[in-house]
Amino acid sequence: MEKEHILTSQQIISDSLEDYLEAIFHIVADKQAARAKDIADRLQVKASSVTGALRLLADKGLINYAPYDLITLTPKGKRLAKDVILRHETLREFFTKVLAMDREEAEEAACKMEHAIPGKIVDRLVQYLEFVERCPRCRARWLSEFDSFCEAESITEDCEPCIAECLQELRQD
Repeated sequence: MEKEHILTSQQIISDSLEDYLEAIFHIVADKQAARAKDIADRLQVKASSVTGALRLLADKGLINYAPYDLITLTPKGKRLAKDVILRHETLREFFTKVLAMDREEAEEAACKMEHAIPGKIVDRLVQYLEFVERCPRCRARWLSEFDSFCEAESITEDCEPCIAECLQELRQD
């Protein structure tokens, strides 16, 4: 069965415009519609920057926008905003849950990387996160072992004792 190709935001808008779409999505989710001031506040940019970005997004059919009016996402804009948010959240969750990174540091890295990561890799990260969350052997053991590995200044033991222990556990199951 052939998978339908969905145009992603990476193919039609810049990183900066992705940030605007993401901000509009979150503001609309909270308030039903966004105002230019809300967007400027959220992104910590000047109102003039917001106006230019809104015009570009409207020209691409991603938002409903008129000066001094409320801003909403079009169905296409909403799809693309969700794509950006999925990439962002997946990266942040991977960094915090698998790599055990500080949430603030993970958030910052996700913001930077969300614009470049291909959808296929996001899909695989989602699968890996689901695997880590569901697998009882993986979740507890791998994450604690990874923490120990990261904390060790130098790894002095080889993998043989660990492999032997894993094989023994598998034989018992």
